[in-house]
Amino acid sequence: MNTLPKDPMLLLSVVNTRLRDIYPDLASLCRDLDADEEEIRTVLGAIDYEYDAGQNRFI
Repeated sequence: MNTLPKDPMLLLSVVNTRLRDIYPDLASLCRDLDADEEEIRTVLGAIDYEYDAGQNRFI
């Protein structure tokens, strides 16, 4: 997660905002930002958030 925040709450905000405004799905976000999808899922899972592909956001 080179350009993404390490703090889980900040990460949640940044990822959900980018998913809403720019990216059609989590895989596209990760590919474009050279981020590890599993790492994002793990960090946000630790604060009880899961990616919902239908809504294209972590809930």
